[in-house]
Amino acid sequence: MEQTHLVTTTVDDRPTADSLALSAVTARLAACAQVGGPITSTYWWEGEIETSSEWVVQLKTTTDRLDELIEHLRVAHPYDVPEVVAVPVSAGNPDYLSWVHSSIHS
Repeated sequence: MEQTHLVTTTVDDRPTADSLALSAVTARLAACAQVGGPITSTYWWEGEIETSSEWVVQLKTTTDRLDELIEHLRVAHPYDVPEVVAVPVSAGNPDYLSWVHSSIHS
């Protein structure tokens, strides 16, 4: 079975987070997505330290959909330079990981 990946992005409001989650799952680029927040982010932007409230979107996908999901998030995202990071899942509930694969490939 293909490798599962956890993909994370952040946005500045809940409706946008919900929209990104729904569009990725609808397109079968992710098996599921969770939205959480608000969180407080502190970061450098254009030479200044910024602090803002954001919402986190975590999505589960497989290797063969990973590049498409990243591109989907980049295009649909409102930020100039969106955070989109992916990490491989090294272990987990085998039944859940199988469900991720079958949900994307149905």
